[in-house]
Amino acid sequence: MKTIDRIPTTKIQRASKLVTTGAKVGVNYLQYYGDKLVNTKQEAKEKLNQKNADDIYNGLKQLKGSALKVAQMLSMEKSILPQAYVEKFSLAQFSVPPLSAPLVVKTFKTYFGQHPNELFDSFDAKSVNAASIGQVHRAEKDGKKLAVKIQYPGVAKSIASDLALVKPIAIKMFNIKGKDSDKYFKEVENKLVEETNYLLEIEQSKAIADACRHIPNLSFPDYYEQLSSERIITMDWMTGEHLSEFVARNTDQQVADELGQALWDFYMYQIHVLKKVHADPHPGNFLVSPDKKLIVLDFGCMKEIPEDFYVPYFELAEKSCLEDPECFRQKMYQLEILRDDDSEEEIEFFTNMFYDLLSLFTQPFHNESFDFSNPEFFTKIAELGERYSKSTELRNMNGNRGSKHFIYINRTFFGLYNLMFDLKAKAVSINNFCALT
Repeated sequence: MKTIDRIPTTKIQRASKLVTTGAKVGVNYLQYYGDKLVNTKQEAKEKLNQKNADDIYNGLKQLKGSALKVAQMLSMEKSILPQAYVEKFSLAQFSVPPLSAPLVVKTFKTYFGQHPNELFDSFDAKSVNAASIGQVHRAEKDGKKLAVKIQYPGVAKSIASDLALVKPIAIKMFNIKGKDSDKYFKEVENKLVEETNYLLEIEQSKAIADACRHIPNLSFPDYYEQLSSERIITMDWMTGEHLSEFVARNTDQQVADELGQALWDFYMYQIHVLKKVHADPHPGNFLVSPDKKLIVLDFGCMKEIPEDFYVPYFELAEKSCLEDPECFRQKMYQLEILRDDDSEEEIEFFTNMFYDLLSLFTQPFHNESFDFSNPEFFTKIAELGERYSKSTELRNMNGNRGSKHFIYINRTFFGLYNLMFDLKAKAVSINNFCALT
């Protein structure tokens, strides 16, 4: 894979790259109008989506950082984006062009004042894994195999300006209106700032690993502070296969169920016991070891769950509350889904909309065990998402709905459900985590 010798770091440089990308998208639309004259509308639309996905991703991967991270987050929203975008943006999880060797060495000299070969007994300047915020290298010291994650230059400083560039797109995509909509963008910005603080990530990683080591079939790397800095992390090299690669070839249902149970217990234990959760559940953050254990990586994105959000959120998921109109409406107001300034029309529309969504999405919690391999469940979620994404009635209303905490908690559940489906885990005990407390 071709390497990158420099990354645009100034606001003007990064904005120019997005303008160039936008121009390419404009040309694609002109071609689309011509294609509709000779092909079916569906064929022309699919071709447009593919070209746009390619051009947008190719532009973002040169920028890396927050812009690419947003693409990664969107790749998990399979019910919102066309498949072409989901497939292309998912590459941001663990497959983007890496930094060149000279730029890697320069980064080490910036933060340690030393060449990596002076810190380690051996260091491979060629990246083995490159994602949105950093890339990973093999190293060895005192006979121990290590993974060294290096953050891309300028990523931390460009977060605010990157989000300002993508904000108009997000507002249009999610129909966000109202003066207090900035709370959502500030939540994303704060989390991205945390993700670029590698010393914080080490602290979080050690805390979660220590708290969750007792969960069966889970494994975590150890971290080495003396070989780490604010922009570089050194940890154990974990031998395993990316989860997405493993599920593509696995035919052992027992292994799928064991891994699925481990993944589910890991998340439920964090959410319900620790009240803090690994809010970045995409395949690039998980490996499957040779002895079929789930290896958990990258704790940069951790979301604390405040009690005043946790209580109504999970009470709303209870079947008894869903079936009680007064309880349901009360929780909707507590979670800021319904607002005091809503019209009667808005109250009725969003009450019905969220009842439909929650009645379906919370089904796993209404059973002792759940089959996450059932395509019918996920097809219904996708169909419901598509139905509301095309709703002209919804587009005319204020999409500024819900507490800011929904962003990462909902992202966690969407990502978790998708991983469970990818694993094809059938016999998953929903409340098994209770026995692990």
